[in-house]
Amino acid sequence: MKASLRLLNKRRFAPLFVTQLLGAFNDNLFKNAMVLFVVYSVYNDPHAETWFSAIATGLFIIPFFLLSALSGQLADQRDKAVIIRWVKLAEILIMCVGGVGLALAWMGYAVHLIAIPLLLLALFAMGIHSTFFGPIKYAILPQHLKDDEVLGGTGLVEAGTYIAILAGTILAGLIEIEVAAILVILIAIIGYIAGRQVPTAPPMAETAKLDFHVVRSSITLVNGTMHIPRLFLAIVSISFFWTIGTVLFIQFPPLVKNVLAADKAVASLFLAVFSVGVAIGSIAINRLLQGHVSAKFAPTSVLVMGGFVVAFHFVCRLWESGLAPGELMSLTDFIGHAHAGWLLLTLLGIAIAGGMFVVPLYAFLTTTVDKSQAARTVAANNIVNSGAMVIGAVITLGMSALGFDVVNQLLFAAAMSLISAWLAQKLHLACD
Repeated sequence: MKASLRLLNKRRFAPLFVTQLLGAFNDNLFKNAMVLFVVYSVYNDPHAETWFSAIATGLFIIPFFLLSALSGQLADQRDKAVIIRWVKLAEILIMCVGGVGLALAWMGYAVHLIAIPLLLLALFAMGIHSTFFGPIKYAILPQHLKDDEVLGGTGLVEAGTYIAILAGTILAGLIEIEVAAILVILIAIIGYIAGRQVPTAPPMAETAKLDFHVVRSSITLVNGTMHIPRLFLAIVSISFFWTIGTVLFIQFPPLVKNVLAADKAVASLFLAVFSVGVAIGSIAINRLLQGHVSAKFAPTSVLVMGGFVVAFHFVCRLWESGLAPGELMSLTDFIGHAHAGWLLLTLLGIAIAGGMFVVPLYAFLTTTVDKSQAARTVAANNIVNSGAMVIGAVITLGMSALGFDVVNQLLFAAAMSLISAWLAQKLHLACD
């Protein structure tokens, strides 16, 4: 643990860590400020709120599905540090568009006609931004870190990501939307400055011609990766995990508002607790495995996660706000509720177990193949993951259309944990 934390003092790791942390913070500050504003201030219908949350999630995910093959090629065949600088420069421009959308929403000017389309456009562009940055933040680690530091570095990146999600999520629920409009631009500028400090990471293989045909290159990339048994099992296991995560994240805002009868600060608290839990799990699994890349704890972790999802479902079923229709309890009132402690505890359990499950699997992606192909492996994973997440979003919309309430939809996520555990067990038997 201490050895991993010492990486934060190294220039070969610290600037990348700060850059990805600020990027994740900005993503979530912007996305949650947008979603919470729309859910609580624009719509007043549970189905419309779920649809908007799912559409926003889908728009952010689609670029991963379409452009991950190109991003993987670029990251393996060009200097990764140079790509980081261009990507972070683009983030400043994207957040200027998003900031305008947030400002127009705050002023109440053409909210449906201009503000919301601008917000969704910026969110889609941030998905593109993350698509090109994602392979780099994992693939650069084997290039800059020693072999016995990769798992620790991966855990720190994952923990830092979720700490940033925590901070961005909490802040989105606390500050006014006009403040968020300014802050997202300032954070993007700071992120660009941090990104310029990342040490050079030149390609480790000969430069080849880029394939810009998104369908052909995606199929080629996935086919070239999924034939390796443990990569196949790791990628599919991660994909099922993110299908579960997508269902949960889509449901949190409408669940908090319509089932728990709580305001947007409580919705932010839910996302924050989830983020803290994943960060804890990310660090804890590195301690348990002592730097060794292994899936031995993965099956148990995801089964525990599914168990906590079922417990979370039952606590929600028992919830009674005692408020008149249309009233929402504040964060203070929510914390004082008799079932709030159990609800937050089960949510924290879901997240800790999820972090312990997914971190070693990401380490498999970058240590199974040659360092010159690490980014393309992460990109192949992103393609499959994003497809699974889109499927999760579509299933969520389908369940809503068929009349399944938000609480019962949680059981779908719990059932998916059984499949993830089976796949993780096969990976453990194949590799350990």
